[in-house]
Amino acid sequence: MRILTAFALLFLISVSCTKQPDLTGFDVESFKKDRGGCGGTREKQIDWLKTHKMTWKGVSSNDLEDILGKPDIQQLADRNQEYYVYFLEKGPHCDKITNPSQARTMAFRFSAMGLTTEITFQQGLP
Repeated sequence: MRILTAFALLFLISVSCTKQPDLTGFDVESFKKDRGGCGGTREKQIDWLKTHKMTWKGVSSNDLEDILGKPDIQQLADRNQEYYVYFLEKGPHCDKITNPSQARTMAFRFSAMGLTTEITFQQGLP
């Protein structure tokens, strides 16, 4: 019973102590409201995102979703990893999210523990 209690306590401490990114100079609300990058406001923030991409490393998937909003596309990868993809500019996906698009994207790769391990920028999906 003591081992189970210790494990539960350790789990709660590790979950509650996730890294919070420094978002000074980043307009979180306009990013969230510009779903799919279709409104053009995310495009204006690309330079900030690229310059501060390491700010996001170690952030949990739950925290990232709270900050940036629901990802435009969520992909599952091997070994219980996943990707959150956010479109940064308007493209064919704005008409229908399943349309193939080569619009610029920002992708977050999460470890099996749910922490950001990699942040990439590319045309289309990773």
